[in-house]
Amino acid sequence: MTEATLPPATVEQAERPPRSQWLDVWDQFKSHKGALAGAGVFIAILLFIFIGPLLWKTDPGYANLLMRNKEPSAQFPFGTDELGRDLLARLMAGGKVSLAVGLTAMSISLLLGTVIGVSAGFFKRLDGPLMRLTDLFLALPLLPLLLVMVMLFREPLALKLGPEMGIFLLMVLAIGATSWMQTARIVRGEVLALKEREFVLAARSIGAPPLRMILRHILPNTLSPIMVAAALGIASAIIVESALSFLGLGFPPDFPTWGRLLFDAVDHLQDYPNRVLLPGLAISLTVLSVNYIGDGLRDALDPRIRGR
Repeated sequence: MTEATLPPATVEQAERPPRSQWLDVWDQFKSHKGALAGAGVFIAILLFIFIGPLLWKTDPGYANLLMRNKEPSAQFPFGTDELGRDLLARLMAGGKVSLAVGLTAMSISLLLGTVIGVSAGFFKRLDGPLMRLTDLFLALPLLPLLLVMVMLFREPLALKLGPEMGIFLLMVLAIGATSWMQTARIVRGEVLALKEREFVLAARSIGAPPLRMILRHILPNTLSPIMVAAALGIASAIIVESALSFLGLGFPPDFPTWGRLLFDAVDHLQDYPNRVLLPGLAISLTVLSVNYIGDGLRDALDPRIRGR
């Protein structure tokens, strides 16, 4: 059958350029209503945190005892705390710190988990030791371990790097070093399946070195579980940092985070419940939106689900 005898629609479809894979991913992501809602809420939180201080220029650390314990008003939309500090400004500043901790700790966790997972899955002699190390970390009680790490290293790091930078570094290293195990197990499973695929066997047959096979063939095909783990890791890191700050082992009192705001408001829960509700709602919405985004990415990046 020649081109002249083919239907016009078939000829037009054959001449159309191939569709981008990322467009298919976006189309599948758009079909997940929860993921779209989560992305909208997360973008709104980011605008509140990063654009809000440009419009509301009140210093979050400025204390005015004459204005303490004020109810929400035009001057103080969220009220003030026991030292007269503006809660709206502190909520925006605390969001920056909490998200910075979440993103940095997630990056460390993702790097460790990916390196260990790829090494265990690709190199057979490393599989046993690395997986036993992963099982050991999974068996450890993480919250007591984090508390011990904070108690041991908080003062030395604060003296060397300053209270803010020292505690920030301790937080992200402690959270990242204790949350890589799930990523390592997921990546290892993907690598075990991928290294037996035809394109990897072909690369091995022509003498490609292991590092080149990992970078060119293995890692790009494990991008889907890594991205999902990254989205969920942000939520987990924010919760852990908030828990440590709520226990009084996080950042110093004059360095606001959402968890620290919760800790400071506990003593005034009955008289001023909005001080607890506001940071608690911010943490809940952030974690929930990131979880929905991760759920949507998981469906969108899975070729077995995409297109249904």
